[in-house]
Amino acid sequence: MVNAQYNIAAPNSLPVRIAAHQRCKMYRAFLQNMLVGPSDTILDVGATSDRLYDHSNYLESWYPKKAHITAIGIDADARVVESIYPGVKFVLADGCALPFSSSAFDFSHASAVVEHVGSHHRQSKLLQELWRVARKGIFVTTPNRWFPIEFHTVLPLLHWLPADAFRALLRMRGDRFFSSEENLNLLSRNTLADTARSAGIPSFYIDTVSLAGWTTNLLLCACKD
Repeated sequence: MVNAQYNIAAPNSLPVRIAAHQRCKMYRAFLQNMLVGPSDTILDVGATSDRLYDHSNYLESWYPKKAHITAIGIDADARVVESIYPGVKFVLADGCALPFSSSAFDFSHASAVVEHVGSHHRQSKLLQELWRVARKGIFVTTPNRWFPIEFHTVLPLLHWLPADAFRALLRMRGDRFFSSEENLNLLSRNTLADTARSAGIPSFYIDTVSLAGWTTNLLLCACKD
């Protein structure tokens, strides 16, 4: 069954342990690549109510300045982050239509969110909104489509097929959730770059984290002047 983390893997399973290890790398990359300072405010898009995995809401869990984080999510139950991590503020909102003024935060952060918002247009809108509300820059992570294992379904290689064929196979297996574009729309380095350009982000670079030589995740980093 799909949980609030958009995953079917059991806690403490190998895929979950790998994901936690890679998220540690992404967290360090966020702090180092974006030069996050002790007084900076952060908008974290994609807070979840999931408590099965130790790395769920990793930014709220690991970042020491809890009061500098505003977390948003589409699940009202994700408000639990306010009690788990005192100081964090939760706002119920859609990342594609953020209820904040321009440059309201120093940084916008969204980890493993852009692949779950739907069409290319919606993905572009998410990046556009993250860019709009950030004063200094944005940091966005997403699984690499060309990694051999698809982390959400834990299936090998099938996601390398054209998207329509991959979704048709998922439907044949009875997986109606991940077979829907609005729930899973994987990105490669090229499609992530295209999405950033269509969002009007003038300058960015894509960093990566790897496992055994394979790129598991793509990290979109964009800073404002």
